[in-house]
Amino acid sequence: MEPLSHRGLPRLSWIDTLYSNFSYGADDYDGEGNEEQKGPPEGSETMPYIDESPTMSPQLSARNQGGGDSISPTPPEGLAPGVEAGKGLEMRKLVLSGFLASEEIYINQLEALLLPMKPLKATATTSQPVLTIQQIETIFYKIQDIYEIHKEFYDNLCPKVQQWDSQVTMGHLFQKLASQLGVYKAFVDNYKVALETAEKCSQSNNQFQKISEELKVKGPKDSKDSHTSVTMEALLYKPIDRVTRSTLVLHDLLKHTPVDHPDYPLLQDALRISQNFLSSINEDIDPRRTAVTTPKGETRQLVKDGFLVEVSEGSRKLRHVFLFTDVLLCAKLKKTSAGKHQQYDCKWYIPLADLVFPSPEESEASPQVHPFPDHELEDMKMKISALKSEIQKEKANKGQSRAIERLKKKMFENEFLLLLNSPTIPFRIHNRNGKSYLFLLSSDYERSEWREAIQKLQKKDLQAFVLSSVELQVLTGSCFKLRTVHNIPVTSNKDDDESPGLYGFLHVIVHSAKGFKQSANLYCTLEVDSFGYFVSKAKTRVFRDTTEPKWDEEFEIELEGSQSLRILCYEKCYDKTKVNKDNNEIVDKIMGKGQIQLDPQTVETKNWHTDVIEMNGIKVEFSMKFTSRDMSLKRTPSKKQTGVFGVKISVVTKRERSKVPYIVRQCVEEVEKRGIEEVGIYRISGVATDIQALKAVFDANNKDILLMLSDMDINAIAGTLKLYFRELPEPLLTDRLYPAFMEGIALSDPAAKENCMMHLLRSLPDPNLITFLFLLEHLKRVAEKEPVNKMSLHNLATVFGPTLLRPSEVESKAHLTSAADIWSHDVMAQVQVLLYYLQHPPISFAELKRNTLYFSTDV
Repeated sequence: MEPLSHRGLPRLSWIDTLYSNFSYGADDYDGEGNEEQKGPPEGSETMPYIDESPTMSPQLSARNQGGGDSISPTPPEGLAPGVEAGKGLEMRKLVLSGFLASEEIYINQLEALLLPMKPLKATATTSQPVLTIQQIETIFYKIQDIYEIHKEFYDNLCPKVQQWDSQVTMGHLFQKLASQLGVYKAFVDNYKVALETAEKCSQSNNQFQKISEELKVKGPKDSKDSHTSVTMEALLYKPIDRVTRSTLVLHDLLKHTPVDHPDYPLLQDALRISQNFLSSINEDIDPRRTAVTTPKGETRQLVKDGFLVEVSEGSRKLRHVFLFTDVLLCAKLKKTSAGKHQQYDCKWYIPLADLVFPSPEESEASPQVHPFPDHELEDMKMKISALKSEIQKEKANKGQSRAIERLKKKMFENEFLLLLNSPTIPFRIHNRNGKSYLFLLSSDYERSEWREAIQKLQKKDLQAFVLSSVELQVLTGSCFKLRTVHNIPVTSNKDDDESPGLYGFLHVIVHSAKGFKQSANLYCTLEVDSFGYFVSKAKTRVFRDTTEPKWDEEFEIELEGSQSLRILCYEKCYDKTKVNKDNNEIVDKIMGKGQIQLDPQTVETKNWHTDVIEMNGIKVEFSMKFTSRDMSLKRTPSKKQTGVFGVKISVVTKRERSKVPYIVRQCVEEVEKRGIEEVGIYRISGVATDIQALKAVFDANNKDILLMLSDMDINAIAGTLKLYFRELPEPLLTDRLYPAFMEGIALSDPAAKENCMMHLLRSLPDPNLITFLFLLEHLKRVAEKEPVNKMSLHNLATVFGPTLLRPSEVESKAHLTSAADIWSHDVMAQVQVLLYYLQHPPISFAELKRNTLYFSTDV
C-alpha cells in the first residue's frame, strides 16, 4: 500500500503528521483479527435491526428483511452450587479471554476512528477547513465517550484475566459497562445521519475522501500485522456491530458461573440491563415483520387443496391452492382485524379448459430464483429444535400457558420460513390465453399428485369461461369454509397428543417390482418427511430394459421426526432434449407412486418387516426395520485387533505405520477421482450389500482392494467411508471431549468460540486430529463442486457431523429422555461443530500444535 502523498494530490501538513507514526504493508489484515471485515449489509437500509438473540452470533438484520423473531432472551440457568464448578470456571476463563481479545481489537478500531478528529477540528477554524465543526460533531458523535467506556473496562478486566484464579470477580465490571450502554442509544439514533454526512463530505472534499478511505487500525499485540487500512464507513459500523456483544458474553458467562459465586447476581443484573437496553432500541426501530398466510375452496366442488410455494416477482410466496372441478384458484389468506371473519384473497385463477403443462422443450427459461443458503436453513432447524426443547421443559415444569404460547408462536414463525424456503422442485402451469405460473415443491411425489388430479378432471368435457367479479368474490369467499387443509403443515400446528414421529435409522430393502406393460429402464426413489416437508433420501440403480426389475438393494435412511415413507417408481429418460428449463434437469417419467405410514409399534422391531405397495397397477416389494437413535448410540468396546472396522484409530495407524488409516485415504482418493461431481455424493445412500462387501475386503486387507474400488459404485464407496467412522469404538472427536465441543459451539462470542474450538482440536490424540484435518480438507474440496454435486458445506456437515461427534451411551442416558430430545439437543449441535471447522480457514496440524491461542487453558 503506498502512502497517500504518492497519489499525486496535495495534502495538508497535518495529514503528514497524522500518519507519520504508521508503517505500511499489512494489506491483508482486516481490523477484526481473523474475523471478516464487516460493514453495513449491501443494499439494506442504513438503520439496522439489532438482534437480541443470545443463541446466535452477533448479527444485525436490515429492518426491511422478513423473518421470524429469534429465540427470546431469557437468562440462562447457572451451574448448581458445586456441580462441575471447576469445569465451569475454566469455561469462564475461555469466554473472558476470547472477549478480551476482541475488546482490544474494538478499542483499536475506535482509536483509528478518533485519530483524524482532532486535526480536523484544528483545521475547522482556519481559512481552509476540511469540514465544519458541525459536520465533525455529527460524524464522530459519541465515539469519544464509547472509547473511554471500553478503554476503562478493558484496563480493569485485563489484569484479572491475566492473573486468573477461581476466586477472581469481575461481575461489577460488566455491571458498570451495562449501566453505561445508554451512550449507544444516542449513537444509534445518530448513525444514519453520521453516515450520510460522511458520504456527502467525501463527495465534496477530496482530502476528507482520502482520509475516510484509509484509516489505519493497529493490529492486536500478538498479531504479525502492525496496521491495516479500513474505511471510515466500516469503522462507524463497528459500534453498531458491537452493541450486542456484551449481552452475548453475559449469557455465556452466566451459563458457566456457579449460582453461589459472588459474580452471579452481578452478571444477572448486567444481563437484565443489557436486554432492556436492546429492547428499548429495537422498539424505536421498525419491529421485524412476521409473515402470516393461510387459504381455501368453492361450491362447484372442491377436489383438492393445499399449501404451495409460488415464485412471484422473483420471490417466494406461500399460497393456498384450490382445485375445483373446473378451475384452479391460487389464493392467500387476508390479514383481518381481531374478531373479524377470515377471508381469502384470490391472486389468480385458470379455468381447467385453458390450463396446460408445458413440456420441457416448450417451456421458457424462468428468471433465476436463487436457492436459500443451506446454512440459514440449518440455522432455522436448529432454532426449531431448541424451541421444541424449551416448550417440552415448560410443559414438564407446568409453566405458564402464556410463555408456552409465546414459544409456540416463535416456533411457528421459524417453521413457516423453513417451509417457504426449502422447496426446489419446479412445477409450472400455463394459461393458454395468458401467462405461466411457477411453484416450487419439496417432493416429486407431491408434484405428481397435483398433475394427476388436474389431468383427471381435464378428461371431462370442460368449457372455457371468465368469472365475473361477483362470481370470483363468491368463489373465493367459499374457500375458507370448504378447505380441507386447515393449517400450514408445520409441527407447531399439531395437537399435543399427535405422534412426534420417528427419530433414528430406517433400513429399507427395495426387492422388486411387477406389473409393467412393456420393457423400460426402471428405478425407485425413497422419500421421508422431515420438518413438515418431504425429501428424497435414496435411489436404486437403473434396471435396464425389463418388465420385472429385481433390485434387492438396501438403504439406511436417517429419520428426523418422520411419519411416512414414500416410494416412487420411474422410467429413466436418456433424451437430453427433454430438459426442464426451470432447473436444467432431465425429466424422468413417474410410473407409479405409493405411501405408507411409519407406525412405531409396527416398525420398531428387531426383525425385518416385508410388505408390498401397489401403485397404478404396479406392485413394489420391500422390507424395512427401524433402529431408534438411542439404540444406534450404543457402542460396545472392541477387543478386535485385526481388520479396521470397529478398531481404535490409534491401533490401526500404529499397525499400518501411517498417519491416516489406509481405508480413509483410499476412499477419499476414489471419491475425488470419479465421484466429486456426483449429485448427492455422501447424501445418497449406497447399496448396503456393496458397502458390506467393501467392508469385508478392507478388513481382510485383500490384495484386490484397489481393483474392487475402481469397479464399485461411487455411492457405495462414500457409504463405506461413513460406515468406518460410525463403527469406530469411540467417535473420531472422542467421548471425553464431547461435552466440551457442545459447550464450545454454544458460545455466542466469536472470539471466545474461536479460542475454545481451536483448543479442543489441540486436545485430540494425534491420529484422530490428523485424520480429522485430512477429512476436513477433502470435504471442502467436495463442496467446491457444489454447483454440480449439490453438496454444500452445510449438507456435508449434516451428513458427517453426527458420525464424527456423538455422545457416549452414559452421556445420552444422563441427559436425555427421548429420541426426539436427542435430535433437539445433540444432532443439530453436532452439525454446527463440523460446520464451524469446515467454514474455518485452513487449519495446519503443525501450526495448531505450535500456537497457543490467547489465554488458552485446559477445558
